[in-house]
Amino acid sequence: MPSTLAPIESPRDRSPLSTRRMITTPARLFYADTLRTLTDANVPFVVGGAFALKHYAGIARGTKDLDVFLLRQDVPRALEALAAKGYTTDETFPHWLAKAWCGDHFVDLIYASANGLCPVDEEWFSAAVTVTIFGEPALLCPIEEMIWSKCFVMERERFDGADVYHLLAAKGESIDWKRLLARFGDQWRVLLGHLVFFSFVYPRERERVPEWVTDELLGRIAQARGAEALSVCNGTLLSREQYIVDITERGYADARLPPFGSVASEDIRRWTEAIGKIK
Repeated sequence: MPSTLAPIESPRDRSPLSTRRMITTPARLFYADTLRTLTDANVPFVVGGAFALKHYAGIARGTKDLDVFLLRQDVPRALEALAAKGYTTDETFPHWLAKAWCGDHFVDLIYASANGLCPVDEEWFSAAVTVTIFGEPALLCPIEEMIWSKCFVMERERFDGADVYHLLAAKGESIDWKRLLARFGDQWRVLLGHLVFFSFVYPRERERVPEWVTDELLGRIAQARGAEALSVCNGTLLSREQYIVDITERGYADARLPPFGSVASEDIRRWTEAIGKIK
């Protein structure tokens, strides 16, 4: 039985969790039509963002857009279907993000993370949860993929760590930890760092993370001691802005670029030039 997500906002709710940015009727109609259009076009997708955070962690907050995750190969069909409905579309950043606009409202069509990690694949769908959003049936982003992608967001103006810790506190015991560990692969230190901060933020909830997970990651730290250090800055996987000095002036290689990463230099240039410009 699919769950129904209540509206993100509630005009009567004056608690700290109430939204400060109400979802207007035009935005609701646009979001609902987007979900319906993609479904009618047989484009597989999952919904993330504020809707997923509310479902898993019970935290309701305002949202300026709708985050839809889909396979890279399905992006052209999705844009074509939305354009046929009269919406403005563009491939904003070809290596990870496209958009559809209806006036001032927009939908993010996401198929990877900006750092080249966390590509959308079939697991995003096989582990998804069925819900109803704005009266439309939809799949919700799995909590494991939500944590995986949010762990890499550490900009000066945006840090998704609190979202990660709220998700762990709410659903830690039901997370597929083996699958989550596999998702991080060679970037497992990022997960370990967040687990350490989670144990600091919520001392009472530390047991939400299975002991074997922490033991496994700490064991990897011990085994890695003395390994050859590479002259690469992995900080660019966490922030597009804060480590520019390291790759432009201090001789470090950019972890997003081959042979370390998979993002093309032109895509990095375009993404960097957009700092402070994109919504």
